[in-house]
Amino acid sequence: MPRSIFDLPMLSYLFLGNNSLSGSLPATKSPLLANLDFSYNHLSGSFPSWVTQKNLQLNLVANDFVIDSSNNSVLPFGLNCLQRNTPCSLGSPHSSSLAVDCGGSRTISGSDNAMYQADNANLGAASYYVGGAPIWGVSSSGRFMDPPNGSYIIYSSRQFQNTLDSGLFQTARMSPSSLRYYGIGLENGNYTVTLQFAEFDSPDPQAWKSRARRVFDIYLQGERREKNFDIRKAAGGKSFVVVKKQYVVPVVKNFLEIHLFWAGKGTCCIPTQGYYGPAISALSATPNFIPTVHYSVDNKSSSKTGVIVGVVIGVAVCLLAALAGVFVWRQKRKKILLELEELYTIVGRPNVFSYSELRSATENFDSSNLLGEGGYGSVYKGKLSDGRVVAVKQLSESSNQGKLQFATEIETISRVQHRNLVKLYGCCLESKTPLLVYECLENGSLDHALFGKGGLNLDWPRRFEICLGIARGIAYLHEESSVRIVHRDIKASNVLLDADLNPKISDFGLAKLYDDKKTHVSTKVAGTL
Repeated sequence: MPRSIFDLPMLSYLFLGNNSLSGSLPATKSPLLANLDFSYNHLSGSFPSWVTQKNLQLNLVANDFVIDSSNNSVLPFGLNCLQRNTPCSLGSPHSSSLAVDCGGSRTISGSDNAMYQADNANLGAASYYVGGAPIWGVSSSGRFMDPPNGSYIIYSSRQFQNTLDSGLFQTARMSPSSLRYYGIGLENGNYTVTLQFAEFDSPDPQAWKSRARRVFDIYLQGERREKNFDIRKAAGGKSFVVVKKQYVVPVVKNFLEIHLFWAGKGTCCIPTQGYYGPAISALSATPNFIPTVHYSVDNKSSSKTGVIVGVVIGVAVCLLAALAGVFVWRQKRKKILLELEELYTIVGRPNVFSYSELRSATENFDSSNLLGEGGYGSVYKGKLSDGRVVAVKQLSESSNQGKLQFATEIETISRVQHRNLVKLYGCCLESKTPLLVYECLENGSLDHALFGKGGLNLDWPRRFEICLGIARGIAYLHEESSVRIVHRDIKASNVLLDADLNPKISDFGLAKLYDDKKTHVSTKVAGTL
């Protein structure tokens, strides 16, 4: 990092976040430099003495510092939980849910049975805060010239009528540039993330703020989910109306990041500063699976008597529930084992994969392993424990058949083998949506190769051979196979190329699995238009 910047005598604010800076912090800095944002870089090394300076705002979130017991007391609590490579919760989940009342001063029980924790930390131009066990954190970057009440928290002047949780909308946290919330130590899996917004402006149609625009982008786990999001526009042009957005988000490495980012659009500085930038009133993340870890927030206002009574009643209820649960579990397990044995008999044990095996192979169906999406669902690249690289298709809707009939179809299609057809290794029937496991071909789909996305150079002789290979595969499906299948959706994206550029038709059995007619030859329009 260049040291000369730190010596500028009149510099008060320095924002160098997200710039891939490396190296260490300098040993000295100018006395007036009191707001420094170095978040999302690659800084490392030891901390100089000036980091303990009074009234200093220093944001070092998402760097490469190694923070242990010897230096953890130098900086505010929780920075070790927000480093890039060594988060404090990595591999040790201690929570399965998250709820925050953004800008709120007390814990609130929501109508969704979640306990929304207070978030009234005094954040400024370059700040972060970690709360809970810790189970959540917040980071803010950017400077308002004259924020209301000198704070980055805004307060409502009236009650909200269109929500059961009006208490969550008395405050909102805002930021002039970048506002991030973090879930720390969450159990890995898919979560439903709920973001709740509202504008607190004067309803006077002549007021300038009634015509101003707050526009920002929403990122979840680094992926942009909303571009140019406008709270008032989403609320039908009204203020004091709650806007709720929900997303399904995968949590990996026990960490969740919610990023609200002002991308330079909307009202900035006329007639006063402080209106633009993201703002949020409440957020929560609930698991889409049965959690194995739990965390609860103590209600400090509850009396000890209430706690004791609650514990006694809870223990009694838990014992009864446990006895009933054991009985129900044994009955269900017996039924599941009988069902699995029946499925194994149909498909064969080597061709049935467990859900946990495929979840591990695809790193919990991480978006970085997404190979593509089509009408039948998403395809993820995975590596099995035996070293095989496979393509796992997560079907977008359940089959029209039961599990036994579906397994029978899978067993039938598994016997349809040809050098110009993608090989189906097997399936998984444990999840709500069936999973199909195919061989993974090195050179991807034909459309990527034809349109320059795959980096392959296909001359005309090679294209002729590919056409012949496709024709051989179709002829096999129509006339030579014991199971006659009409594909109905032959296109470049459904043709894959192996290492030697031999074509293989994919998805040739899905029409058979999904068609609810007695015959697979149909006069209706089908395929891709």
